[in-house]
Amino acid sequence: MKVLVVDDKDSVRGAMVDILTSLGFNDLTEATDGNDAWFQIKAEFEGEEKERFELVISDMEMPQMSGLDLLKAIRADADVKDTPVIMVTTVNTKEVILETMKLGISAYIIKPFTKESVQEKIKKAGFL
Repeated sequence: MKVLVVDDKDSVRGAMVDILTSLGFNDLTEATDGNDAWFQIKAEFEGEEKERFELVISDMEMPQMSGLDLLKAIRADADVKDTPVIMVTTVNTKEVILETMKLGISAYIIKPFTKESVQEKIKKAGFL
């Protein structure tokens, strides 16, 4: 499964990649913020193979383009609008959760996360 992991903090991104690898995911790509992620998502369609990311796991709060803005861009683009997105965040207010649910978020992972919490949310989203 091709997964894009998006976080502006190297340590958090690295921890998520380590956890995903330990859970059996082996086709992982990293992005440093929403703009980098969006570029990589759209770049998939420039080649002949057009292999899509099957899952995006993104931090909510990032510079340049937030995870929420990335989610909105994904949902607004016909090529990738159905891509499952799991949001990783410390923000768990009712308003933010409702907004992301309206946009079709697949799951939430609250920081700080553990292997068990990541596994649970990925399983809940139907990927394990």
